[in-house]
Amino acid sequence: MKGKKPYVVVFMIQTICAAMVLLSKAAFDHGMNNFIFVFYRQALATLFLIPFAFIFEWKLAPPLSFRTFCKIFLLSFCGITLAMEINGIGLIYTSPTLASATTNCLPVITFFLALILRVESLKIKTQAGIAKLIGIVACLGGASTLAFYKGPHLKLLSHHILGYNKHDQSHIPSGTWIKGCFLMLLSNIFWGLWMVLQAFVLKDYPSKLIFTTLQCFLSSIQSLVIALAIEWDIERWKLSWNINLLAIAYCGIIVTGVTYYLITWVIEKKGPVFLAMSTPLALIITIIFSVILLGDIISLGSVLGGILLVVGLYSVMWGKSREQQTTQVSQDLEQPSI
Repeated sequence: MKGKKPYVVVFMIQTICAAMVLLSKAAFDHGMNNFIFVFYRQALATLFLIPFAFIFEWKLAPPLSFRTFCKIFLLSFCGITLAMEINGIGLIYTSPTLASATTNCLPVITFFLALILRVESLKIKTQAGIAKLIGIVACLGGASTLAFYKGPHLKLLSHHILGYNKHDQSHIPSGTWIKGCFLMLLSNIFWGLWMVLQAFVLKDYPSKLIFTTLQCFLSSIQSLVIALAIEWDIERWKLSWNINLLAIAYCGIIVTGVTYYLITWVIEKKGPVFLAMSTPLALIITIIFSVILLGDIISLGSVLGGILLVVGLYSVMWGKSREQQTTQVSQDLEQPSI
């Protein structure tokens, strides 16, 4: 059973992420303002993480310089606040299925940004380099298919639980759908940039739990300013016992708190590539439950685009894995025998 634990955990992680997208979409459809939602989510996540940060890392944490604080502030604004705000708007314009499909772009986008920033390399004369290049092209093809091609609709079930109305993608204007796709990809670019730059900031401040808590705190302040600038109606800020409160509590506590620990555990046990390979699970889970719970009517374009994104993801991950194996073999050969 011990050998199967990582597989069970990654399934839990992707299920949690899929549920996050579904609950967020349901909350937006029930009148929740996206900007207010992000603030409440980040504020709740901050309150949840603060006790753990104080208990486990406060005494061991290195001093926080003003320069490092500024880096964390900008990192929070770019990779969390802007990414979440843009993603929420894109989700309103499109569907949970598209949101989960574009998430498959994230590892490829992250690799591409790391390539630009010279953190990664691309050797097109090797099998690994060709696989990475094919993955990037497939990812771009999948994103284009999602944005510009809908095709016939696959009406699998008519029953829905969380949504008041079915989310028939044929009723969404093409301009709105394309705009939503663009916003989804833009949010993934911000997240990818956050993942790449985070590694540099962690070298200056390696206390991961305090680092995460501080980012959530700064993001909650940033999102509060944005929400106040856009929405002044006090009635829109009031919460009641409905799907909106459930979505905020789930995203703030379960996604930020529980998933953070599970992701750390999986990376420690099996590595980041193993975790990235599980990303398509979220798309499959989202398609199934968006049809059952929200009554989504899935288009052929969404399925084909999702498949291309999955192919692109696995191609890049295979190339990266092959490259690491080649590097390891070279290092072993260079070591002198005793």
